[in-house]
Amino acid sequence: MEGAALAQELRRALSVLPFPKIGVAVSGGSDSIALLRLLAREADRGGPQICAVTVDHGLRPEAAGEAAHVAGLCAELSIAHDILHWHGWTGQGNLPDRARRGRYDLMADWAKARGISAIALGHTADDQAETLLMRLARGSGVDGLAAMQPHRLHQGITWLRPLLALRRADLRDWLCTLGQDWIEDPTNEDPAYGRVQARRALAVLAPLGVTIEGLVATADRMRMASDALSQTARDLAERATRIDAGDVIIARPEFEAAADETRYRLLAHALNWVGSAEYRPRFTALKMACNTALQGRRVTLHGCLIMSAKRELRITRELAAVADLQSPADALWDNRWRLKGPGADGFSIRALGPDGLAKCPDWRATGLPSATVLAGPSVWKDTHLIAAPLAGLTNGWSAELHKNATDFLKSLIVH
Repeated sequence: MEGAALAQELRRALSVLPFPKIGVAVSGGSDSIALLRLLAREADRGGPQICAVTVDHGLRPEAAGEAAHVAGLCAELSIAHDILHWHGWTGQGNLPDRARRGRYDLMADWAKARGISAIALGHTADDQAETLLMRLARGSGVDGLAAMQPHRLHQGITWLRPLLALRRADLRDWLCTLGQDWIEDPTNEDPAYGRVQARRALAVLAPLGVTIEGLVATADRMRMASDALSQTARDLAERATRIDAGDVIIARPEFEAAADETRYRLLAHALNWVGSAEYRPRFTALKMACNTALQGRRVTLHGCLIMSAKRELRITRELAAVADLQSPADALWDNRWRLKGPGADGFSIRALGPDGLAKCPDWRATGLPSATVLAGPSVWKDTHLIAAPLAGLTNGWSAELHKNATDFLKSLIVH
């Protein structure tokens, strides 16, 4: 594919969400280098101003040199560039997932500090096909098989993938015509990684007609289906849900009358919203919890407690999930609550818990269930309870949700 055609595809992808200034994540690999060069060309022609960023995970001795290589290229192109360092690996857990999360956290903070509201990523059609195949192997549903989205709002930043319709080979051919080199990451050939396994499987499946182009087309159709299903769940949420003291209340008659997919989608979203979780619970656990709740029994899942009554389901925070969570009085607690009141010096926020509830004799007058009050935010100074707004003990303090009912509805449809 000629450079003009690549630039046209990039321009088309960026025109959906035009930004005057965007960040670009550059690892030094062929995909991100091609994205950098294409965006630089567009910037010279009046396109968005760009700033580049590279994350050095410090996991390979070559990483520092690779970041310096990217910095040198950006200097040649007169593009502002920053190197960020991740130090979050403890030696436990899923390294690729931890590194990915750390990378996105660092880049989001970097962008916000520089007044950048969008970051472009160099994922290609090859990455899209590999992602779909890996998710198919995990038994993902419609949302998972929609694979990577062309644009997504997360952590207050719009993440753009303007190269999703382009093949890696075409990008490399174009770079070669420019005389532009790139860095080959040795982990891209390590069969211990799922993505490398998927890439090799695609080569085996190609003779059977399972092609990258076909899988990308499937992902596109799955994304359309996902959007339609999300809209149906939002319609149900508008009719059948309300927010009370940070809990999601779902009217049972409307919930039970909905299709299974719609019920599971709404319940998963409510659990994510109350639990401030990034990912939905596993489908098997979600289905079991939903059935248990509809049988009239309490059930815990995803850091939440689902309580069942005759006319409604109530999703509240599980005390065990926040029992050890503590933050300064002027900070966001549990990624959900802000408490405001007099004299915050030396005060901290934590869950009220049984000991705190015993110091709130009038909590029943709030009309809230004990589970909601127990896991709700309260203000302490050492072992002395200062305030518990959800329990009716205010002492000049109030508790406000960081995200409200409107956010709950809007976030049901992710773009």
